[in-house]
Amino acid sequence: MHMADALISPAVGGTLWVVTAGLMSWCARKVKQTRDDRLIPMMGVLGAFIFTAQMLNFTIPVTGSSGHLGGGLILAVLLGPYAAFLVIASVLTVQALFFADGGLLALGCNIFNLGFFPSFIAYPLLYKLIAGNDRLNVRAWTAALVAGIVGLQLGALGVVMETKLSGISELPFKTFVLIMQPIHLAIGIVEGLATAVVVAFVARARPEALEVDADRARLVLRSEGTLLRRVVRSRSTLGLLVATTILGGVASWFASTRPDGLEWSIAKVAGKGEFAGKVDGVHEKLAAVQARTAFLPDYGFGKQNVSAEPVESAPEPWPRVNAGTSVSGLVGGGLALVFSVLIGVVLKARGKPV
Repeated sequence: MHMADALISPAVGGTLWVVTAGLMSWCARKVKQTRDDRLIPMMGVLGAFIFTAQMLNFTIPVTGSSGHLGGGLILAVLLGPYAAFLVIASVLTVQALFFADGGLLALGCNIFNLGFFPSFIAYPLLYKLIAGNDRLNVRAWTAALVAGIVGLQLGALGVVMETKLSGISELPFKTFVLIMQPIHLAIGIVEGLATAVVVAFVARARPEALEVDADRARLVLRSEGTLLRRVVRSRSTLGLLVATTILGGVASWFASTRPDGLEWSIAKVAGKGEFAGKVDGVHEKLAAVQARTAFLPDYGFGKQNVSAEPVESAPEPWPRVNAGTSVSGLVGGGLALVFSVLIGVVLKARGKPV
């Protein structure tokens, strides 16, 4: 559900940049108030995990499409909504800047769609109400499923609304929404199940990591010693690091090569993989910037078109076994970890005791 710049007008893209920046500032203040540096390692590890998990597209049977995890709900449950929003923003920024996954003009839209809805709608209004304090019973699994579906449905609707408001594509609103919502319903089911699995793993390996203060979204990790020692001693953290390495280094080879839900929907509506948009100077300038920063475009060593308009590419072999994919997964996961930890470190340094 990473939007390309060709869907977004400068006005809509700029507005969502401002909205997202405001949300990030608000979340940063909330996280800073906790003054709990024990949150920092989990922010980094989960940022890396979500980055690599998003690389693993899964086939949606019968449709000819694929999907990937958004990860916002997993982050919200494990970190609280404020830290979750900052981490998903870090992941999407790394993807856009260094891997040309999602446009720079559309980055604010992508952060909003994949971060705001799961963190501030699906998690507090659905997951917490249904699951209560338990993370292992049937209620918790039901909560994850319902919240995962609703979060993805709202995110998909956000894509359609932002495209409609931009008015620069050839995608009719009614048809677009009628195709986008069902395909993201299927993706939302997988999102919910994946959330339940990850949360259950953490709950069993280190249940105290899920003691989140309801009022201040504070993660409590009851361990002593240095930051590195706390990370190493946590079985849940180690498990996530191992999973991140496997997903980025090996499992990413087996990602579905079918178009994701958004690309598939556009192809169905437009009747082709490529569509025309009113590309202006803003689009061209940002595309040029992305062309310079994306050193592993399309998660590989080969050159990739990072212009404002998406193009239909030739079918890729499956599994996609190559060093570029593995390097992209490991490097991207590392960058997401660094970006997420850096946010926590900066907030800790600037924060005041409470």
